Order: sequence, then C-alpha cells, then structure tokens
Amino acid sequence: MKIESIKNNSFYNSRVIVRADFNVPLESGKVADDFKIRRTIPTINLLKKKGAKIILISHLGRPQKIKKKKLYSLKPVKKRLEELLGEKIIFSSKLKGKRLEIRTKRLKPGKIILLENLRFDKGEEKNNKKFTKKLSALGDCYVNEAFSVSHRSHASIVGLPEIMPHFAGLDFEKELDSLSKINNPKRPLTIIIGGAKIASKIKGIRSLLKIADHIIIGGLVADVILRVKGIRLGKPWPDEETIENIRKIEITNPKIHLPVDVLASPEKGDDYVRESALGSLMKEEKICDIGEETIKTFSGILEESKTIFWAGPLGIFEDKRFSRGTREIAEVVSDQQHTFKVAGGGDTIRAIRDFGLEEKFSFISMAGSAMLRYLSGEEMPGLEALK
Repeated sequence: MKIESIKNNSFYNSRVIVRADFNVPLESGKVADDFKIRRTIPTINLLKKKGAKIILISHLGRPQKIKKKKLYSLKPVKKRLEELLGEKIIFSSKLKGKRLEIRTKRLKPGKIILLENLRFDKGEEKNNKKFTKKLSALGDCYVNEAFSVSHRSHASIVGLPEIMPHFAGLDFEKELDSLSKINNPKRPLTIIIGGAKIASKIKGIRSLLKIADHIIIGGLVADVILRVKGIRLGKPWPDEETIENIRKIEITNPKIHLPVDVLASPEKGDDYVRESALGSLMKEEKICDIGEETIKTFSGILEESKTIFWAGPLGIFEDKRFSRGTREIAEVVSDQQHTFKVAGGGDTIRAIRDFGLEEKFSFISMAGSAMLRYLSGEEMPGLEALK
C-alpha cells in the first residue's frame, strides 16, 4: 500500500490543510490533557520548516445542540498550541467562505491558522460534497494526521483527500507502522480488551481471535459477556446486535480469558467493597475491578507473551479502590523488556500515564475504535482515501 509521506515532498508557500485530532478533554475552559496536541507538533514543525502555510482542522466532542457550542470550541486548543509552539497562531470561527479563503492565501510561509470545530457544520459528519468543496478551497493539499478518526467517513477524513493531493502525517505513519507489527507479530500475541465501549470491542473479538494467541477480557466488556452467557443473572442486557455478536463468541475457547474473581460494590451507593468469585456475585452488585486470582492468571499469560496489544482498562481505575487490577497489569506489561507492546484508546492512555508507565511501552496509540477496526481487518475509509 503506497501512501505519500510529507517527509519526501516540498510544501514551500503551499497552503496545507492538516486534519488533526484535537478531541481533548476540557476543564474550566482549559485543555486538561494535551497528549493528542503534543503528538501533532512534529508534523506541524516539519511543515513550518518546509515553508508551508498551515491550516489546522479538527473536531471536538459531539456538539449536537447549538446552545452547547461554546463548550466545544477549539479556542482552548489554540491557547495550548501557542504555548507548545512558542508563537501566536490565528483562530478562525468560520469554516468556509471567500474571506477565509483570502485569509489563508495571505498567510506567510510557516504561519498557522486553526479553524473552529468541524462538527459545528453538519456537512462534516454527513460528508457533504458542498461542504467538502468549500473546505478544500482553503488549501492546496491535504495531510491526514488523525489516524484515530480514520475509521469515519466524514468530509475532513475521506472527502478532502478525494479531491486534493494528499499525504500522511508523521504520527499517522507511526500508527500504521506499529499496528502493522501486531498484524505480523512475534508470538505469543496477547490482546487485552477492557473499558466501556462495548459494541465495537465485542464486534472485534471474533476477528481478533484469528490473529491472537490469547485474548484477555475485563472491564464492562467482560461484565456484558458474562450477562449474555448466563453467568451474571438479573442484570440488564445490551442491544440486539451486541447480544448476537456475543452469542457467536465461544467463551470456552482456550484463547479467551475472562475474570475468575472480581472486586464488587453495590450498584447504588458504595457501602462496601468485597472480593468475590463470579458465581457468588449478587444481582445488586456491580463489577469494579478484577480480583487477585485473575491478576495472577492474566500476569502469567502476559509474562510469556512476545507481543502485547492493550485497549481498555480492566476496572474503574479512576477510583483508587478499584485501580489495582489495571495498575498491576500495566506494570507487568511494562516490565516485559523483550516484548513489543502497544496500548491505545483514551482511558487506557490515561491509566498508563497516571501510573507513570508511558515511556515503558513500545508505542502509545491515540486511536481506540480505529485501532481495533484496523487490527480486525475492517475497512478504514480514511486510510483507503490516502492510497
């Protein structure tokens, strides 16, 4: 698969539209975690060095109600970008129009303009051709530096590269390179699936079984599987499609490893925390973390692994009472010195960084659902558009 890199091309005096992923958490009008912003800096700096006029575009959250638009503005991202780059950048509240087009043409080489949240225009998520054309008028070429959203068929992901010369950003290339090593791994390959985004992960497990030697499952994903399989009685079930996908998973498959014991607490209130075997759980209890025996079992598998891929924490790690499982598994993974280990997805990244283990992983992917889709062999519209 041939994808053009920005490293081998000249961009002097060209207007380069860079599709970044600045979908970052905000607190009190400020960027709470700048991980995704920092990952875009090398591409920005290289384009500046090459004399490009840089037009940055991104989405932020799901601003579906007009009244909430201010909560999803990229203005806090502009401020953090200025701090990281050590220079002022221009901010445009407009996403299209002749005045903005003229403004981009008047940019000096090496200068930057950041556009407002793409999702403020309905044409973005609908991949509207008129919106795409007006957006493309702001640049001469396109760079995808947002692998994490390249599983979506949005205007800024598939529309622009269809009508503009297009390239992959530096981080996009790193994502592809690292995830390709998991598709052709040193064995045993162990995949850890956890967290709360159930539907996409459940759907991916059957495909991942084809490439994995072991699949460790925890978090809410494991809880929902146990419900549908009749091990967790009296609990609500997911949607029909997820139920159907779970029924296709043979949990007796020796590759699949589910918790054998957990930390439980009441669904309403937190009067107690207790360690329990799965069969002893009460219907009014929720699973908050994996238990000691499960940690030992999972750790033994990971210590024998040569490639590890991790998507999703194994418990409610934000609460210190339930952080042990995710923390100890993260420590076991990071201690494997001769193992290629990749982790990704928002909550997984946050957990690893909270535990101070980021530098011990071979690669931290910004992608979550996109990462799983790629490894499952499903089509990635944004990736196809760059070929």
